[in-house]
Amino acid sequence: MSGFFGVVSKEDCVFDLFYGTDYHSHLGTRRAGMVVYDPESGFDKALHNIENSPFRTKFTSESTSMHGTMGIGCISDYEAQPMLIHSHHGTFAITTTGKINNSEKIVNEILKNKAHFFIMRNGDINPTELTAAIINQKDNFIEGIRYAQEIIEGSLSILILTPIGVYCARDRLGRTPIAIGKKDDGYCASFESFVHQNLGYKNYKELGPGEIVVMTADGVRTLVAPGNEMKICAFMWVYYGYPSSSYEGISVEKMRYNCGKILAQKDKGRIFPDLVAGVPDSGIAHAIGYANESGIPYARPFVKYTPTWPRSFMPPNQTKRNLIAKMKLLAIHDLIEDKKLLLIDDSIVRGTQLRETTDFLYESGAKEVHIRLGCPPLMYVCKYLNFSRSNSDMDLITRKVIAELEGETPNRETVDEYADPATEKYQRMVDKICEMMHFTSLRYPTVDDVIEATGLPADKLCTYCWNGKE
Repeated sequence: MSGFFGVVSKEDCVFDLFYGTDYHSHLGTRRAGMVVYDPESGFDKALHNIENSPFRTKFTSESTSMHGTMGIGCISDYEAQPMLIHSHHGTFAITTTGKINNSEKIVNEILKNKAHFFIMRNGDINPTELTAAIINQKDNFIEGIRYAQEIIEGSLSILILTPIGVYCARDRLGRTPIAIGKKDDGYCASFESFVHQNLGYKNYKELGPGEIVVMTADGVRTLVAPGNEMKICAFMWVYYGYPSSSYEGISVEKMRYNCGKILAQKDKGRIFPDLVAGVPDSGIAHAIGYANESGIPYARPFVKYTPTWPRSFMPPNQTKRNLIAKMKLLAIHDLIEDKKLLLIDDSIVRGTQLRETTDFLYESGAKEVHIRLGCPPLMYVCKYLNFSRSNSDMDLITRKVIAELEGETPNRETVDEYADPATEKYQRMVDKICEMMHFTSLRYPTVDDVIEATGLPADKLCTYCWNGKE
């Protein structure tokens, strides 16, 4: 995944660019960069590996040495960006967020024109470089961006820095957001809307699906109007979105609270834990909603030690990620020993970390550990956004359990049966996961519950990872 930020100003913009990009650190942990443009000195670029040091530390010198009135920045889990490109469009910088599923086909088509691409360390082609190459197939940026939106299978939102201004383009179905902020001397564009708040910007607008605008210090001009069809990713509210963000006017924190409330309503009279807790950080709002609705006290039986520790899924090696996740948990024994706990996490992907958390609570003296989740069982690896390092559906705990229950790798029809909470197969799957993970009980919300908690019409949300519907 990645998060980006762009700014245009009548004054030097680097302060806003530095902190605006840094505010997206929860969306990426491996690569980061900034590019600025100054009318007198032109473009300046800085890229760093941030795997072992946070963005603020790695870019401290650039925060004072770089100067310009326009800039874009990005923090990514995957590719180095923004990229500085020179083409028949002139010199420009580009950054993207999303996923290109048909990159091989597009690359082969572009190579017919005797072009070339740089190969990344893992053998892939940088999708941001590929996006620039697609745009360069057309005579101007507007046609090029629309062409990219048209031929890319997956999703892609784009910021392009030029001497004229910053082009902002939300992906065709609006799977990821772009929020525009305004203050007296300029404008900004960001993945996360909360970024505006502490930098002095006021909410100006959210781009619609497929909308393309150009930002200058004097205003924001729409070049391509938004489309009517939208499929914004529902999982952003569940997990990736920062609590203070909102998408399509719907608060991340409020959505999670609503979901916890719905879970409590479904549990009424079924279980009687001593306290409710959330797995930090994305499970906390769910747990508060559950506690307030049920009347069961909310507490923190364990905390995460976050100073100096990277995010638990940052290392590419799964074993190391699990070890870091476990080492970060610190028990508060007075709230665990001889207690019946109800714990809410945002989701279960492979299950390793939550299983270790549960065992950790039992080892610390818990009598029972009931698990509730902030979303339905994940049945499909997302093919629209780089939310997970998993490339195969069979990496998911649900698919492994289904294969075990069926005695073979399940086909689409079988998976759909297990995804339906009204079926006996669904309950067998949930019971098996509960047994494997050593939970006292396990319950998921339904897709309809998540839609209700979000408050958006069902046809505006992408729920592919839960039910395979595109």
